[in-house]
Amino acid sequence: MKPGDKVAAGVLLAGVACVATGWLPGDQAWASLARVAPLLLFLTGVVVIAELAREALVFDVAATGMAIAARGRPWALFALCVLFAATLTALLNLDTTAVLLTPVLLALAVRTGVPGLPLAMVAVWLANTASLLLPVSNLTNLLAADRIGLTATGFAARMWAPQLASVLVTAAVLWVLHWRKVEPYRVPEPVRPRDRRLFGVSLAACLLFAASIPFVHDGIAFVAAGIALALVAAFAALDRSVLRPSLVPWRLLVLVSGLFLLVPALVLHGVGDAVSALVGTGLARTAAVSAGLANALNNLPAYTAVEAALPGADADHLLAVLIGVNAGSVALPWASLATLICLEACARAGVRVPMARFVASGVLVAVLTVAAATGALWLTG
Repeated sequence: MKPGDKVAAGVLLAGVACVATGWLPGDQAWASLARVAPLLLFLTGVVVIAELAREALVFDVAATGMAIAARGRPWALFALCVLFAATLTALLNLDTTAVLLTPVLLALAVRTGVPGLPLAMVAVWLANTASLLLPVSNLTNLLAADRIGLTATGFAARMWAPQLASVLVTAAVLWVLHWRKVEPYRVPEPVRPRDRRLFGVSLAACLLFAASIPFVHDGIAFVAAGIALALVAAFAALDRSVLRPSLVPWRLLVLVSGLFLLVPALVLHGVGDAVSALVGTGLARTAAVSAGLANALNNLPAYTAVEAALPGADADHLLAVLIGVNAGSVALPWASLATLICLEACARAGVRVPMARFVASGVLVAVLTVAAATGALWLTG
């Protein structure tokens, strides 16, 4: 069992123990699980879509196409990678960027000769800082949208400025710390899909899901699941070999389920009062405390803890919480599961990530992006 699997199992067992011992009353446990069930369905659908799209080489074709379009110019490749990572995160969830784009960018490093670390850091940071725009961009956003009652278009109308500020600040730090010294690279050969039919179906599935986001609110989980099932059926007819149980993100499902039992129990027994005292009333303080909790714990339990501590909060304060737990969860590796997944991919590819430098630069990104995004939220309020 991998370390991440052990953590997920441990969190679930701790949550079950809270219910079994009465630390979390049964009715509250069921209410919490009922709230998270649509999120788990959504997460499963999106990850299956993305995994099958990866099998069909949709992301490889796109990433190599960017390297070809940039014609060996590092600044152009950087701009395209930032745009691709930010768009993928916003439309298909930060876990898609972490699980699928990171290995693709690391493989692109081999094809082009660009150092792996600059490419990997695009995915590591933007998987978090670009997850503010839509409810589907992050599980925390889905939770907030449910409580605030915002549609996808309403959410985007309120968060486009924080998203833009967060992405631009992240891009600036990425350029200064990782990209400005990258040398011109060799232009790779195009990647050819192994099966054009599966490539076309997978690309269509991704585009259909993205196109459905503005028109679906409460049923987005069922849309994701339906498209995933249709894509699975296409693969079953054309290439059954890639269909395997590991397509389902079991570890994520177990971890999230456990957190939604463990965190409510902790909130009931003193954590909620402590968080409430810390958060205060201002947007900047709310975002800063949320970012600190995300790095101390993890972004998902941090959101649920702060949300529970702000029962009468208005929409802007909950959106400030999202800015903190999403854009601010880049300082420490465990602050975001997406970051842990990216770092695992780097380790498998032999790309060394100096941890002291990672933390120091992550603190810089967290402070600057949270400040910029919160300022944008306040200015457009």
